[in-house]
Amino acid sequence: MAARVLESKIIPFEKIAQLALQLKSQGKKIITTNGCFDLLHLGHISYLHEARQMGDVLIVGINSDLSVQKLKGKSRPLNPERIRALQLSGLESVSFVTIFNENTPETLLKLIQPHIHVKGGDYKIEDLPERHVVESGGGKVICVSLIAGYSTTGLIEKLKASE
Repeated sequence: MAARVLESKIIPFEKIAQLALQLKSQGKKIITTNGCFDLLHLGHISYLHEARQMGDVLIVGINSDLSVQKLKGKSRPLNPERIRALQLSGLESVSFVTIFNENTPETLLKLIQPHIHVKGGDYKIEDLPERHVVESGGGKVICVSLIAGYSTTGLIEKLKASE
């Protein structure tokens, strides 16, 4: 039963535009974010919670396994895309999850046209390739503060050091 609830929050990429239109027609304010979310940690949970507070619906785009490998190297992801999607679906702050194949979320954001796109404070708005897509659709990009000391790369290095 619980698995079905989690599965219901995972939306196929080809249906995400339809979902966004439906939500907007209901007057919902759509917030998006994206990332690899390879090892879910406190930093992710805090950041996703803060993003959700900005609107009615939080749609999280996660990089596919292939795009994570291109971005992070052959040893990544540690968790396959389906598991990462299910883990995020289990968070109360996350409304929907979709998986995208590109290295950056421009195509996804063109389909959704969010009101707000949120990224972590380790990014600068002017450096984000997706910024122009969001702004051209009438949306806004916001970077939120991160909790220091929490990153997937940092956790992996810590694990390697303890071996």
